[in-house]
Amino acid sequence: MRDFVVLSILVLLMVPVLAEGGTNESTVLDGTSLVSVETAAAAAANQDFAIAVEIDASAASNGTQVSWTTQICINSGVCYAPETTALSPDSDNRLWNGSIVMDEESSYINWRIELEWPDGNTSSVPETGFGWKVWSTCWYDIDNELWGGDDALDGGCADKLLDREQEDKGWLPGFGGALAAVSTVMAAFMARRD
Repeated sequence: MRDFVVLSILVLLMVPVLAEGGTNESTVLDGTSLVSVETAAAAAANQDFAIAVEIDASAASNGTQVSWTTQICINSGVCYAPETTALSPDSDNRLWNGSIVMDEESSYINWRIELEWPDGNTSSVPETGFGWKVWSTCWYDIDNELWGGDDALDGGCADKLLDREQEDKGWLPGFGGALAAVSTVMAAFMARRD
């Protein structure tokens, strides 16, 4: 029985996480003070990525402040630490705007909206994690080894594709190879103990 449990755990560790590259995500605004959240459908490298957040009349009239916590992930699979940007209100404090500059190697951007109430309390939409994701115009899905985005087919990603292929010819195995090797050794030691 123990061998079966160990084998099951090893198989589960080797199953890749299934995620669909290039699919934007958004969160439900029901039950929040947010009326709408608008951005572009794709984020271009080295360009401003703007956001417009509309809050309800109650939040606008009581002096609620709005900020935007973003996390940019790049084509190598690394995500930068989240950064918070204060948004600027219009004259009636209903529409809040801001922008950030996307990284040269941006794959996608995650974000959430932060509300600071007049009493000093804060809330996030969503409460945990990031509720929105917008992919770049030139992204690389490392799990599926796939390039995509508006610039992928018209030559905008061609140089990045060639660079990625050169990197892939290196001699060091990736995380999957290391995990497989460790799993095999661990299974051998477990089998030997019995």
